[in-house]
Amino acid sequence: MMRLDKYLSQSGEHSRTEAGRLIRSGAVQVNGQVVRKPDTQISPDAQVVLAGVEIGDSSQQYYLLHKPAGVLTAARDNRAQTVMDLVPENLRKRKVLPVGRLDKDTTGLLLLTNDGELAHFLLSPNRHVWKEYRATVTGQLTQADAEAFANGLQLSDFVAKPAKLTIVESTPETSVALVEVREGKFHQVKRMFAATGHEVTALHRHRFGPLTLPEDLPVGQCRPLTEEEVQALRDSVKARRKDGEEIEPPQGKGNDNG
Repeated sequence: MMRLDKYLSQSGEHSRTEAGRLIRSGAVQVNGQVVRKPDTQISPDAQVVLAGVEIGDSSQQYYLLHKPAGVLTAARDNRAQTVMDLVPENLRKRKVLPVGRLDKDTTGLLLLTNDGELAHFLLSPNRHVWKEYRATVTGQLTQADAEAFANGLQLSDFVAKPAKLTIVESTPETSVALVEVREGKFHQVKRMFAATGHEVTALHRHRFGPLTLPEDLPVGQCRPLTEEEVQALRDSVKARRKDGEEIEPPQGKGNDNG
């Protein structure tokens, strides 16, 4: 059970005080009946309607953003536009934050959520959640580069885990490749190419675990994940004990710290 004013405020569109005012004004119905007491206890399956619009329990939020180039992956910045400037204000109120980072000039799929536990699992390299990028680089990529990625690359401060490099186009001047990694350290993909003698001129992430960037999602726009997509993310981070038994990931009951 939950107080009605708290239930309304979880959408992020109204504060607890505003929700109470709306309830007292008679603008809220619960299961078809007008309710005027903010402290009314409602069940999880109650139908709550505000001004003719049904309100769902949105304590946990999951969104997919098509990140444009030139935008920082940060909660806030005093000098530059951030990805949080591209999402609705109600999501910022719910402390929805990016899952990992994309470089300022990198485009593509970026997840945002306030499910802190799931975000932690998705970013753990031990969970083997693969991210796929399309990279345009200088110079001609060869099978030797693919083998270097597959073996793991020694960078200045760590050894990058084995990655998958699939060459799409290759000429002496420029090449295009698909890169799959399960880590997400600072400038990692760019540094891996640099270690093999290539400079990245364009980088686009089109897959994160089981999710692929929708072709019809415009640059700079976001949309909520479906229930099926959220479940697919949870399934993708299942861990296994030594005896092979699966350990279930969090089921949407994590904290709201992103």
